[in-house]
Amino acid sequence: MRGEEAPVATDIRMTVEELKQQLDAKKDLFILDVREPHEYQICNLNGHLIPLGDLPSECTNSTPVATLLPLRSGVRSGRQSVPSSGGIQESAQLTGGILAWADKIDPKMPKY
Repeated sequence: MRGEEAPVATDIRMTVEELKQQLDAKKDLFILDVREPHEYQICNLNGHLIPLGDLPSECTNSTPVATLLPLRSGVRSGRQSVPSSGGIQESAQLTGGILAWADKIDPKMPKY
């Protein structure tokens, strides 16, 4: 179905509750949002926007090693090409994506 993300396996995951705890504790976390610009405009976690398709050309070896990848429902970031793209050595998928954040952490956040 258009706009739906098919489930993809990934090894490292972070729940929205874990992310909230890390943000509240002011942990050094690089949030890389791999959604499209129009999605980012609707709602975001103040991360760095680099759409998934642009990742290989935009990320360099200076991209932080630990990277969190939030997206709509938590699937796009799980694609096999993401962790090794453009110097990203380790990444975690936000379980449930931005929709889980809106449901569990910030119910005022717009959903799409």
